[in-house]
Amino acid sequence: MDFQTNDRVSITLEDDGVAQVRFIRADKMNALDAAMFETMIAAGDALQAQPGVRAVVLSGEGRAFCAGLDLSNFGNANSGNSPAGGTLADRTHGDSNRAQQVATQWRKLKVPVIAAIHGVCFGGGLQIASGADIRVVHPATRMAIMEMKWGLVPDMGGYPLWRGLVRDDVLRELIYTNREFTGQEAQALGLATHVSDDPLGKAIDLARVIADRNPHAMQAAKRITNMMYDASGAELLMAESVEQDAVIRKPNQIEAVIAGMQKRKASYADV
Repeated sequence: MDFQTNDRVSITLEDDGVAQVRFIRADKMNALDAAMFETMIAAGDALQAQPGVRAVVLSGEGRAFCAGLDLSNFGNANSGNSPAGGTLADRTHGDSNRAQQVATQWRKLKVPVIAAIHGVCFGGGLQIASGADIRVVHPATRMAIMEMKWGLVPDMGGYPLWRGLVRDDVLRELIYTNREFTGQEAQALGLATHVSDDPLGKAIDLARVIADRNPHAMQAAKRITNMMYDASGAELLMAESVEQDAVIRKPNQIEAVIAGMQKRKASYADV
């Protein structure tokens, strides 16, 4: 894989196709600075290009998933979201600027992503977690859409990522008040898929289930699901048909059927 583990992010690719991405700035509760932005984007790029990746688990080492923006770097002109000499409106990564890409890249990644969340998940950390397909949260996790506390608006992709997760009036309250809530409450709010005393273990188990499915069908399903809030009904119907035509009666789909009938682990060709 074209990625070197550093003092911010590590990647471990297991034999079953599950990639574990860990934020390893534990002494700073994995707070976001310029180096963290760059290495997280590099990690996403490496995973997108890596054959054999079937599912990704995001987690943070130490006491937190991610505490949000590193406020000690706030005065540094190049520590924020915009490139040197640019503005936040500059699209540096397709539809996103640099900071938005840190969160939205997980939704854009070709395979499902599961976030394992513990300790603290504030501000940009919550937006990164929201980019995952699935979130597994410890019930005691402290969470908040924190930006308004610092006189800011959420701007790391949270708004499009929260669409469909959180009821409109509830989301407004969370943004306007920056109130803190627990991982247990996050499930009721729509920001947690599962609550678990062992979020990393639960996330890895889910990732292994996903990795054991036809990878062509799994990637197709993610592409269709990503369209759901922007495409028309007619466009979604066509997408279903196009994606199904691409996988049905192909070797991996046939292997899924045969393995199921023979009650054995499937052996798929990598995508």
